[in-house]
Amino acid sequence: MALQYDREAAKRIVEIEKMRLAELNGGNLAFYNVAKRVIDVTGALFGLLLLSPVLATVAILIKLDDPKSPVLFSQTRIGKHGKPFRMYKFRSMVPDAEQKLAELLDRNEIKGAMFKIKEDPRVTRIGRFIRRTSIDELPQLINVLKGEMSLVGPRPPLPREVAEYTEYDKLRLTVNAGCTGLWQVNGRNRLSFEQMVELDLEYIRHRSIWGDLKIIFRTFKLLLGAKDAF
Repeated sequence: MALQYDREAAKRIVEIEKMRLAELNGGNLAFYNVAKRVIDVTGALFGLLLLSPVLATVAILIKLDDPKSPVLFSQTRIGKHGKPFRMYKFRSMVPDAEQKLAELLDRNEIKGAMFKIKEDPRVTRIGRFIRRTSIDELPQLINVLKGEMSLVGPRPPLPREVAEYTEYDKLRLTVNAGCTGLWQVNGRNRLSFEQMVELDLEYIRHRSIWGDLKIIFRTFKLLLGAKDAF
């Protein structure tokens, strides 16, 4: 998928884009929003119950790897309309990973307001496996139940990332953040930040229950051995 992103052009069209999204967010999405919430709650509950043996096993392995550190990691992320919330993940890095981040910023492999490096020295032995298979993301089903996230939507950014956003970039914050989305099923970390923004806005413009279900299905296909996850 060829995606073009021009920040100067974005400045000129951002107001038009805001108007388009505001119109789409009107009453014609009332049924979609209700149905989406029902799917979110049902899917999150079913997922937590079905995957409880996996969740318990991963928790034990993380604890055995480092008995003194917590199993879960929570981090402030930015959700719909810029509202911060605590997002949950299985801990896949060393306990002082946030403190070590400053030393690694110059090794960022993704251009734009996002940080990713493939061989991150902060990742633990268990962390490499659960990140590669995206198992580390499963605790976010709790965020879905709380209404802070949806099963499908743009990935929630960090506050320091949002601080670098243009007004155009911020349009991706007009809907609930998601556990998966078009970015995850169309290349994930192989894509640039600009391409991620365009995919998020494409999702927001054309979102539907059928579209959400297709993204969830494609996510399941990629879940095991996802080579673009790191």
